[in-house]
Amino acid sequence: MGELIKIRDISAKYDVSARTLRYYEDMGLITSTRSTDYAYRLYDEAAIKRLEQILILRKLSISIKDIQRIFSTSSSEVVLDVLGKKVGDIDEEVALLHELKEVVLEFIRQIELADFSKGSDVKMLYEKAKEIENQLINVTYNGNSSNVNQLLDVTEKMKKAPEVRVIQINPFKAFTSGLDTMDNVMGCFQKWQEEHNHLVKKLMYGSPDFLWFEEDMRAEWIWAVEDWVTESDTAPYELIEFEGGLYATAVSVDGDDDISGRVYGGIKKWIENSGFELDERPGHRTLCHMLNPTDEVKNALGYHQLDIYVPIKLKGSVN
Repeated sequence: MGELIKIRDISAKYDVSARTLRYYEDMGLITSTRSTDYAYRLYDEAAIKRLEQILILRKLSISIKDIQRIFSTSSSEVVLDVLGKKVGDIDEEVALLHELKEVVLEFIRQIELADFSKGSDVKMLYEKAKEIENQLINVTYNGNSSNVNQLLDVTEKMKKAPEVRVIQINPFKAFTSGLDTMDNVMGCFQKWQEEHNHLVKKLMYGSPDFLWFEEDMRAEWIWAVEDWVTESDTAPYELIEFEGGLYATAVSVDGDDDISGRVYGGIKKWIENSGFELDERPGHRTLCHMLNPTDEVKNALGYHQLDIYVPIKLKGSVN
């Protein structure tokens, strides 16, 4: 066996988080190993080469589901099929962009000619907008028919900013793993759950409610528990009172850093242009919630769904 490389070193070299590496493992794309005297994940040369292939394919916007297909066969037919469909998607998007450009340019020309002091011109613009909408329903592209739903689908894909919602999380009693390395949170804490499965089912509502990460690659899991739960039930793990508060939230898929990072950055940009600001009080940290579906749901989705929550408060407010 060749040299084994630590997860921290892999993360730094390829600019990919430990969470993403775990995600790739969960989806069966790479494998790690652990020695008897070392608690952390280690990767051999084969795993590293596979990771490089994954990162290249993700840069081409190949879905995790299609990457699974590619790795499940030694034939080149699947690769050619996936890349061929990608070319087709690009062709269709280019056609839609050209059509969208012409629609916008025509609308600009109408606005330039309009006199907004006249009610008739305002009415004409409204009628022109309806006419454009009707045209889009029956647009034809060089051999590729489309409709307004396809146009909306492509424009949605082109959107850089995530759709942000503001939600209120009420205070609750929580059972926490405490800050630890990802491997211990996912390893030691997981082992405790398995050993106390009879308690876990009584104490917790289901999968972990929230997970937050620190810059030093530590993480913490939090579960909501019922009020009657005491620390003797959860020892050696701590019970906390989660304060709750306002959060700006958006959905990220696949758990990839390029997507999750973009969504997180998009939420922060949204906050800058809103009536809110970051809530940086102790206990108010950015949270994540990973959908933990059954195998059937996971296979149908082909990806993991990650919700990101950023704590906010009204601008200028003390609390």
